[in-house]
Amino acid sequence: MRSLIPAVLREEPQFARLFIGQSLSVLGDRVSFVAVPFAVLSVGGSAADVGAVAAAGLLPTLLFTLVGGVWADRFRRHRIMLVSDVVRCVVQGIAAVLLLTGVAAVTHLVLLMIVFGTADAFFMPASTGLIPQVVGPDRLREANALRGFVRSAGLVLGPALAGGLVLLAGAGGALALDAVTFAVSAAFLARLRPRTTAAETPEPGTGTATAFLGELRAGWIHVRSRPWVWSGMAAISVYHVVVLPSVFVLGPVLAEKEWGGAASWSAVTAGFGIGAVVGDITAYRLAARRPMAIGAAALAVASCQAVIIGSGAPLALIVTLEAVTGVAVSVFFVTWDTALQTHVPEDVLSRVSSYDYLLSSGLMPLGLAVAGPVSEVLGVRPTLYAMTALAVPAALALLCVPDVRRLPARPTPVAP
Repeated sequence: MRSLIPAVLREEPQFARLFIGQSLSVLGDRVSFVAVPFAVLSVGGSAADVGAVAAAGLLPTLLFTLVGGVWADRFRRHRIMLVSDVVRCVVQGIAAVLLLTGVAAVTHLVLLMIVFGTADAFFMPASTGLIPQVVGPDRLREANALRGFVRSAGLVLGPALAGGLVLLAGAGGALALDAVTFAVSAAFLARLRPRTTAAETPEPGTGTATAFLGELRAGWIHVRSRPWVWSGMAAISVYHVVVLPSVFVLGPVLAEKEWGGAASWSAVTAGFGIGAVVGDITAYRLAARRPMAIGAAALAVASCQAVIIGSGAPLALIVTLEAVTGVAVSVFFVTWDTALQTHVPEDVLSRVSSYDYLLSSGLMPLGLAVAGPVSEVLGVRPTLYAMTALAVPAALALLCVPDVRRLPARPTPVAP
């Protein structure tokens, strides 16, 4: 039985504790991933309103992600994550109550998602930076693959659970479950004891605006000096801004109009999740000498999601093809996270990752806000085709960067 437990969980007890708490929270997030668009539609919202609510949850990333990166390199990362989980628990609880009592409006959901997104902006850079503090360097890829596995498994279990909850208890019931999972995650984070870094013991004067800007600039220097980092961030930005609106906005709208609603969209999302699980298992065992080259090729496959959703193919074929893109997404992001944690110094890792989130999730509101109105002018399917025509060449351009193709799995030892 012991042999069935991944080595990284057996040998890294702090990571195991973090993994359990985050696993439950991810399940709740996958439920809300399906529930929120239908919550907007249930209160009379339009396709543009679905995009506005989704954008509201991501807009704070533009304002607070860089701040979150500096704080996560300065203070204890797991405590920042704990506060973020508590805030998000309260937000989802309020949204659930408003929906279940029938008083929710699109405006309420927008405001709540702004608060949710603010907490999220501090959580993500801290989360990326925390992993090397609870996992040894030889286990980073396995740890990231397991984290990806949980996110992907949540895409399988979450939509199925969400479909039942939306039908039985409405979107409010689904968001209530998400609130509970955030509370559980916070309880596990409160018991976490990660290794302390020197960066978490700030020197006098680090709280000034000048010091903050200096820390931010130091993080940017690390981004700018590594072509594989800034080019990877650029390609990821295109994926988030151009491709993901097809999933967050246009996919649910198309499902509501032509596929029968939440149940059909849940099947598509679950299909993607199954593929993502396979991708995470693949990434767990992947020991490539040049992993980022494989990751870049996988991103090109992942960028085909929009055209698949809008293809007009039978639902079963769409589910199958989305599963293929799920494999690709998992392989890319496990590869990317591991590369950052391996090649970027630990004391600036959260700041570097904050630029990553800013240029991806932070810019995504632009795509979310534009996708609905553009689809109302051009039509949903032409908009989905145009998304793919923009995104695939951007991913292929990443593969053309020499530093991406040549980046080794581990840093080259420096001769004494």
